[in-house]
Amino acid sequence: MATTAKTKAKRAEARKTTKSSAKGAGGTDDAIALLEGDHREVEEYFDLYEKSDDDDEKADLAEKICLALTVHAQIEEEIFYPAARKATGDKDLLDEAAVEHACAKDLIAQIEGMEAGDELYDAKVKVLGEQIRHHVKEEEEELFPEVKKAKMDVTGITQQLAARKKALMAELGGEEK
Repeated sequence: MATTAKTKAKRAEARKTTKSSAKGAGGTDDAIALLEGDHREVEEYFDLYEKSDDDDEKADLAEKICLALTVHAQIEEEIFYPAARKATGDKDLLDEAAVEHACAKDLIAQIEGMEAGDELYDAKVKVLGEQIRHHVKEEEEELFPEVKKAKMDVTGITQQLAARKKALMAELGGEEK
């Protein structure tokens, strides 16, 4: 499915809005803001990838995408999802999110085992982007509102998420933003 200019403009505006609302003491106000900030960051990488015709730039962006998604998925699975499952009792939504993470990890592994310019490389990055956009939409439109409604202590786990993210970024060779 092709991405239209109107869709890209909406995404860009959403990124700006979330980035500005996610800033607070220590970088975020709560766990949801931290996770949404991650969503905007990776969406920006995908948008830049789609605009690029340079294999070196694509390789760099794909590396950033894969690292960001790997770290993000891990902090969600280790910290956020268990707390959300306990607070909301919504087994189905969180099971679906876990399956979506597994599919993303499979594509990430395939992309990491390839070189930019290889056959199907662009297609795999594009499909990963589509899957992630779908996953993000469900989290932000379904899971996060449910978590807020359940009155989960999203502020209480923010420091855990931030600390684990920083440790994973250092361990996997990235820089914590």
